[in-house]
Amino acid sequence: MSRTPSSAVPRETSPGESTERGPRVSLGWTPIADEAERAARVLHPDRHSMPRPAERRVLTVANQKGGVGKTTSTVNLAAALAMHGIRVLVIDLDPQGNASTALGVEHRTGTPSVYELMLGEIPLEEAAVTSTASPNLLCVPATIDLAGAEIELVSMVARESRLSQALADEHLDKLDVDYVLIDCPPSLGLLTVNALVAASEVLIPIQCEYYALEGLGQLLSNIDLVRSHLNTALHVSTILLTMYDGRTKLADQVTSEVRQHFGPTALRTVIPRSVKVSEAPGYSQTVLEYDPGSRGAMSYVDAAREIAEHGASGAYRAGGR
Repeated sequence: MSRTPSSAVPRETSPGESTERGPRVSLGWTPIADEAERAARVLHPDRHSMPRPAERRVLTVANQKGGVGKTTSTVNLAAALAMHGIRVLVIDLDPQGNASTALGVEHRTGTPSVYELMLGEIPLEEAAVTSTASPNLLCVPATIDLAGAEIELVSMVARESRLSQALADEHLDKLDVDYVLIDCPPSLGLLTVNALVAASEVLIPIQCEYYALEGLGQLLSNIDLVRSHLNTALHVSTILLTMYDGRTKLADQVTSEVRQHFGPTALRTVIPRSVKVSEAPGYSQTVLEYDPGSRGAMSYVDAAREIAEHGASGAYRAGGR
């Protein structure tokens, strides 16, 4: 008789995804077989292709609270989309350069980076480099020079629109990208404002803990201000619940509150708390490269699939905030 682990959280099947279990049902469930199946789905994306969006999407991944999974979600969603044939550009707008590290992109001082890009010293085509994660994944790295950018930008004309100008359609067309993901620092300063002005959508990662909800109101207020004065097209299109621990009631309560408030804007897929996800950046890799059979890797693939399907159908334009 086949059995399922009591601690497993059932995962919703994405539209278009194969539900055939075949040998697993007849031979019985084992942890190794389960992990091998998940790894095969990640490592053979040609069997589970994702649709390209109807038009290019530019998403800012923002949350002023640190440690909620902004950078982790940015790089792993980007890698999942890229592995499935979608062209993705990641803009590392955090002076710590963690996204650059995870994507295996050089970001030492002197490297052409988002700092020079925002100052207008180099075009986007010169700043973007190919990630080791996938040939379809490009990244504009961040160096420590970016830490002083907010001070330098203060005296510049149109200081809130520097990134938007650098990401003009003519530059993005040359790179032929379908998605642009902008990883923000954990603050609501000028760099984050630039990211909000440059994008039409906001993706908010929310940690499944109480404190994660406390600062959400301030972030939404800032988004409203940017929409009112600087970027009328801006809206919250995607909410991603991260660091979910199914053993706690708190995680379920936070998940329930977020879904009740944001409705379909919140993705069905939740990202579980995972050691593998945390370990991957230490090897300059995404979790999809580091451990493709892990639940963390599979969850990011499922979340990326939802985003891709929303992009193909245009559902991201409806609802939101």
